[in-house]
Amino acid sequence: MNIKIYMYLIVSITIVLMTQCEVDEVQELPGRKYELVWSDDFEGPKNAAPDAGKWKFDLGTGINGWGNGEFQYYTNRPENVGMDGNGHLLITARSEAFAGSNFTSARIKTQDLFAHAYGRIEARIKTPYGPGIWPAFWMLGDNIDEVEWPQCGEIDIMELRGQEPNVINGTVHGPGYSGGASVTKTFGFVNDRFDNDFHVFAVEWGEDYLDFFVDNTLYHRITPEDVSGEWVFNRPFFILLNVAVGGNYVGFPTPQTPFPQSMSIDYVKAYREIK
Repeated sequence: MNIKIYMYLIVSITIVLMTQCEVDEVQELPGRKYELVWSDDFEGPKNAAPDAGKWKFDLGTGINGWGNGEFQYYTNRPENVGMDGNGHLLITARSEAFAGSNFTSARIKTQDLFAHAYGRIEARIKTPYGPGIWPAFWMLGDNIDEVEWPQCGEIDIMELRGQEPNVINGTVHGPGYSGGASVTKTFGFVNDRFDNDFHVFAVEWGEDYLDFFVDNTLYHRITPEDVSGEWVFNRPFFILLNVAVGGNYVGFPTPQTPFPQSMSIDYVKAYREIK
């Protein structure tokens, strides 16, 4: 066997084995050790709402489609957000007339319930797909009500354009580097898609770095030298999960976009680093 092919197979097998490992309450990665401080495994009966002690809802259409020209109306209905009865939370986008909008979905957040600075934030997710579908796992600074966006900072641990189901982005937004000027990088598969199976998306965060991972593969590091404005990632951030429909980032859904579409979340975990 060609040595390059042999080494490729060894690396591929190693990656598969890594992605199948269970995450313990104390997690060790090369050079870093983490201790679990917050989690949700989404255990509950079918259609049950997310734990109200951990999650709140954003409802409605926001201002200018949540600032992005999005089309969906966010609800707290079980049709849009609820457990599947098998240890997963489903956030489901639907094509339906509702309160003046043509689509519905859900957006949940830990704002005022849990915020965290530094450590590792991760989620195991299977994404939806299709033109105009926009799933995201992300964070906002907990001072957003005082200083507004983008001064509060935004960390997009995973966002995906449904028309490119094999590619995700890891991105930060802040003052002077928001919207189209954000600092971002893609991670993609050649022969796979993120809607085919679950993958672990994570950020490891220190005072002067943000490291982005897919299945424990580091693909993007951002430091204060990489941003064109103030580094605002030095305070607690809260967590968000949502599936948007349409908007500036993904464009319009098409007749070929399948509905309903669900993002399936196996767990969300937050760790602090043990020095």
